[in-house]
Amino acid sequence: MKLLEGKTAIITGGSRGIGKGIVEVFANHGANIAFTYNASSEAAEALAKEVSKLGVIAKAYKSNAASYSDSQELVAQVLKDFDSIDILVNNAGITKDNLLMRMSEDDFDKVIEVNLKSVFNMTKAVQRTMLKQRKGSIINMSSVVGVKGNAGQSNYAASKAGIIGFSKSMALELGSRDIRSNVIAPGFIETEMTAKLDEVTVQSWRDAIPLKRGGSTLDIANACVFLASDLSAYITGQVLNVDGGMLT
Repeated sequence: MKLLEGKTAIITGGSRGIGKGIVEVFANHGANIAFTYNASSEAAEALAKEVSKLGVIAKAYKSNAASYSDSQELVAQVLKDFDSIDILVNNAGITKDNLLMRMSEDDFDKVIEVNLKSVFNMTKAVQRTMLKQRKGSIINMSSVVGVKGNAGQSNYAASKAGIIGFSKSMALELGSRDIRSNVIAPGFIETEMTAKLDEVTVQSWRDAIPLKRGGSTLDIANACVFLASDLSAYITGQVLNVDGGMLT
């Protein structure tokens, strides 16, 4: 059963990691996909070509979600290319970890700009279209760190906690038009980035998780499918922790 048949989704930061997993799973569920990338055009174009083989329309766009004007231009172009926008997944994000005493102002500002302001930029850009349609699902990628905090990640935690507050506010503002706004808070997800880490460290993280494993990009993507589809038609303003029980 294809849960997203005929729907159009915008996914920011879609060319690698969790974003790439969401692109692939959404395509498998029949969604047409516009996804953004920041640097690697080769990887992005290869992904668009690959998922297009599933019979959906998939296009990669070079766009900086932290830029208000880029976000406006992106949405205008996607509307020309696809006619509608049913789903927005705000997934773009960066880390610049350090203890506060060593963190520069730029490291704080950049993380807030890319992780949090991008959610404002993109939600603002799609809002008018979704209001006209009287339907839409917005999914914002937070983190367990945004719920519980983490030493050495005050900038990241602040940005991810801010996403939760913003999303709950959008649920209240947009709910009367059947536009839903929800949050996914991933725990320890194993991607190409974590594959570069020391195996002993990674195993110690796995051992501390009740399900005794790291999550996969598929675990996150499947949760996104649920929140994007009509299966979750009566769910808005919620934070779904996809973390193997870390916050239990």
